[in-house]
Amino acid sequence: MLYRENGQFKTSYRADQQIFPILQDRYFLLALLAFAFAVVPLVAPEYLFRAILIPFVILSLAAIGLNILVGYCGQISLGTGAFMAVGAYAAYNFQVRVDGMPLLVSLLLGGLCATAIGVLFGIPSLRIKGLYLAVATLAAQFFVDWAFLRVKWFTNDSPSGSVSVSGLQVFGAPIETPAQKYLFCLAVLALFALLAKNLVRGAIGREWMAMRDMDVAASVIGIRPVYAKLTAFAVSSFIVGVAGALWGFVHLGSWEPAAFSIDRSFQLLFMVIIGGLGSIMGSFFGAAFIVLLPIALNQVPGWLGIPISTEISAHLEVIIFGALIVFFLIVEPHGLARLWSIAKEKLRLWPFPH
Repeated sequence: MLYRENGQFKTSYRADQQIFPILQDRYFLLALLAFAFAVVPLVAPEYLFRAILIPFVILSLAAIGLNILVGYCGQISLGTGAFMAVGAYAAYNFQVRVDGMPLLVSLLLGGLCATAIGVLFGIPSLRIKGLYLAVATLAAQFFVDWAFLRVKWFTNDSPSGSVSVSGLQVFGAPIETPAQKYLFCLAVLALFALLAKNLVRGAIGREWMAMRDMDVAASVIGIRPVYAKLTAFAVSSFIVGVAGALWGFVHLGSWEPAAFSIDRSFQLLFMVIIGGLGSIMGSFFGAAFIVLLPIALNQVPGWLGIPISTEISAHLEVIIFGALIVFFLIVEPHGLARLWSIAKEKLRLWPFPH
């Protein structure tokens, strides 16, 4: 009875085109943001920040970027880890080679470098699609892994191949404690999620979805495939590059190319499939699922008194991921986001069966 639209009248086009047209949704989002920004930093323990919250926030940002490319534009990509690595290493080089470079500028420049690489490896999408495009983006993963392992300039001539950052600051405020890192990442995520949501609701988002549904028909009605596909690669790579820079700078602090291996690319693809293709909300659901599942597999059997080794837990994680991907692709291709939408629709109509 609480989730109804009675009395909520739209008197302008602007009101009718709101991101959240239902008043309860707006209140819920504001309450959630207030809780995330004001309450969580005060009550959450350090373990929760390091193991769950910070990885969830950064991976949600990366999943949003990948969802724009895969879910909204229909271009398969297996090189997301490579674009994250480009963002992280580019931001690192700007930070160490330019004196006084602000952290935010380094992150954005890292995203721009990832954009350039993403557009470069997105050019084959103008001629190929499907499995062939997936293989082309997979080439980006292997090329970037080789470059950061063999070209010492990218790692500032580090003999071990690993790099590290410290003393992070934003506008003079230090980012050292887990709570400060969480708030910084959350602010970046909120901003980029809002920008991504408005992009997919606008003209460029409709072009992406037209290319996804039927590219031949889209080109017939005047949509330029070159522009639509390359802008999708550019926007996706930029967001993923910023997420990669945050993953290296804020979450890891010290990293090597293995931190952005092909496993990371598959992990992000699993997030998008399980959370929901073509849904910004689905990116959050998928990231939460991927982050929480390994922790649940490690902790829940112990709580229930069931002995389980770390090796078995790792195998169970892979098995469950595979089974869920097959399940969602067959039963509910739109993932957890669609289940959330169905639940909201049921609440709006309850107690009426139709």
